[in-house]
Amino acid sequence: MRRNAVICLLALSAAHAFADPPDAVPEAPTAESGRAKPADPLGVAADLEHAARSGNRLAAYTLAMMMVNGEVAAPDSGAIWRWLRQAATAGLADAQFSFGQLYDRGLGVPRAPGTARHFYTLAARQGHLQAQITLGTLYFIGDGVVKDEAQAARWYLAAAQAGDAGAQYIVAHMYEHGYGLHRDLVQARQWYAQAARQGDPVAASRLAGLTSVAPPIAPSPDRPATLPVPGR
Repeated sequence: MRRNAVICLLALSAAHAFADPPDAVPEAPTAESGRAKPADPLGVAADLEHAARSGNRLAAYTLAMMMVNGEVAAPDSGAIWRWLRQAATAGLADAQFSFGQLYDRGLGVPRAPGTARHFYTLAARQGHLQAQITLGTLYFIGDGVVKDEAQAARWYLAAAQAGDAGAQYIVAHMYEHGYGLHRDLVQARQWYAQAARQGDPVAASRLAGLTSVAPPIAPSPDRPATLPVPGR
């Protein structure tokens, strides 16, 4: 998941500087502190590297993303891998997902679907939406894993429960056609309605199609019945 490293630095500083000291990203120096503010990304990267070498997983992740985005040059071909691995093995979900992508796509490392799946799963169990959706897709199409529509449904459902409109549409489609779930048009219509309320026009069209062949259901503010999520 690529993001602007400067924005990430500011956001992480605000969120973690006091609540979670071991993971706090160092704040940029200010005139009030008696130090000059770094004039370019190299200064920011230097501060992040210092914090990362002290075990700060957020700093390690942000530094890796600065290298990925080209904001600073990687000192060697393995730098991105090392900083992402440090943050991922320390339990940071964003880093686990990004580290999984390296092995999923073969970016700078030999492609290793099993390693990718392992790190995607670690992130997904922490509620990382992209990891949940990616796992669902891997299991649904059998990319590097044994095709398993039930596992796919569970991970898509986890993302749908968290409010992702795309996952809600997929879950509805799976209920409609019985992919990995018992065919249930009531559940399908409920999930299409969830996605449609978030502005998905295809979900709205499918909902209208199902409603035309079945008794209408009243929109519910509650989420539909759910399945257990692996690892929880």
